[in-house]
Amino acid sequence: MATLGRKAAVAVIRRVHLWGLAAWLSWLFVHILFLIGFRNRAIVLFEWARSYLTYSRSARLILHDPAPEATEEPDPPSPAAG
Repeated sequence: MATLGRKAAVAVIRRVHLWGLAAWLSWLFVHILFLIGFRNRAIVLFEWARSYLTYSRSARLILHDPAPEATEEPDPPSPAAG
């Protein structure tokens, strides 16, 4: 299965060859099916529907690292200088 664009995809499922809208809808169904949990499925379906209807594209970019103190354990205290 591969999407090619809006309402365009190709799929080969055993001996069944799909293309166009049918393949695109099957791709959507399979991807939603493999998500874990109803909430995740509902959110993804809603986001896809919103993006499809509004022609908007969103980019999921990580622009910076999280604060180091939030992800690392603090250093142990150093022994007193003698």
